[in-house]
Amino acid sequence: MSDANPPLRIAIVGPCASGKTTLANALRASGYTVRQPAQEHSYVPNMWQRLTQPDLLIYLDVDYAAIQNRRPKMGGGQERLDEQQQRLAHARQHCDIYLNTSDLTLEQVVAHVLDVLSGSSGG
Repeated sequence: MSDANPPLRIAIVGPCASGKTTLANALRASGYTVRQPAQEHSYVPNMWQRLTQPDLLIYLDVDYAAIQNRRPKMGGGQERLDEQQQRLAHARQHCDIYLNTSDLTLEQVVAHVLDVLSGSSGG
């Protein structure tokens, strides 16, 4: 049995508390194949490519004020965010969808990404 339209392989990267897991769960519920390669924790710039070989890369960004609101007990401050963004630079340069989630609700993030994906996946 051959599949004329194989499922779109999606990878989601971004700093901690940017909404990766929440978006991934919503996309999976919509039938997408999603991986989260934890690029923000790796010093290997293209780990996201090596682990997932995605058809489409989503980069979720977030500012420190939003991180404080979402996870007030998360330590490291702005320095931790800066370090993660440095580790994510390669992924950000190569992403297909970039979205800063700082001032967006979960519903807005999901709606935006699904709208883009509906055009990307042809369905």
